[in-house]
Amino acid sequence: MTKLEIKLKQIKNVNKIGLMTHVVIGYPTLEITINIVKTMAEKGVDFVELQIPFSDPLADGPTIMRASERSLENGTKVKDAFKAMEYLSSHVSIPLLFMAYYNTVFKYGVEKFCRDSQSTGASGLIVPDMSIDEENEEHFLASCRKYKLHNIQVISPVSTDDRLKKNSAVANGFIYCTARQGITGASDQLDPNLTSYLQRLRKYFSIPIAVGFGISKKEHIKMLAPIVDIAVVGSAIIDIIHSSRRDNLERKISDFLDNLKV
Repeated sequence: MTKLEIKLKQIKNVNKIGLMTHVVIGYPTLEITINIVKTMAEKGVDFVELQIPFSDPLADGPTIMRASERSLENGTKVKDAFKAMEYLSSHVSIPLLFMAYYNTVFKYGVEKFCRDSQSTGASGLIVPDMSIDEENEEHFLASCRKYKLHNIQVISPVSTDDRLKKNSAVANGFIYCTARQGITGASDQLDPNLTSYLQRLRKYFSIPIAVGFGISKKEHIKMLAPIVDIAVVGSAIIDIIHSSRRDNLERKISDFLDNLKV
């Protein structure tokens, strides 16, 4: 059983909703990224998504896009992401996942990227723009399997039944569902059609369901707790980083995570 599977089992056994948080590697600095992830682990976060910055992101809203731009301006490279993963995976016990866009994976080399992800301690990969229709040419899923990485498939509310069936055939670990169509970003209200959307997904997926995009406060997590397995909070945390001084950044993130607990 993998570290990620063990964590999912623990969440199920205590009958609670899991929490996955998000950082952009190198924002505001590599050192601070590492300290933030340590704080998240100390505060009981179950999974952390470490995003490798990319210049032309498909699904990122202005908050995360700005963080990626700043990280790239700082000179963050893919090799820095692997160094951060290697350090963190030996200092925190929770599963860590890379989030990246496929251009990054492709340029690095698909099998090499998966090999180095596994060797530095990543539990899985979230690559939202890797189409399963391209698998015969790209061999991304095959490389994930070879290196025992969970390929976390991303589903949106406009996914067709055919698309859901195809993803259910290859998804493992958990499925990442966007709470709305479009880009990331904190929101005051969740989509009122979210419950029916998730009920539809349950027809196709037996693995745990994570929901992200717009999750930003305790009330959202309370609403999600009866119907999903994992809540994903990303942009709301990046917003805190944007608006905080470096000397009180970790305390503000710690307080925010305390206020999310249900």
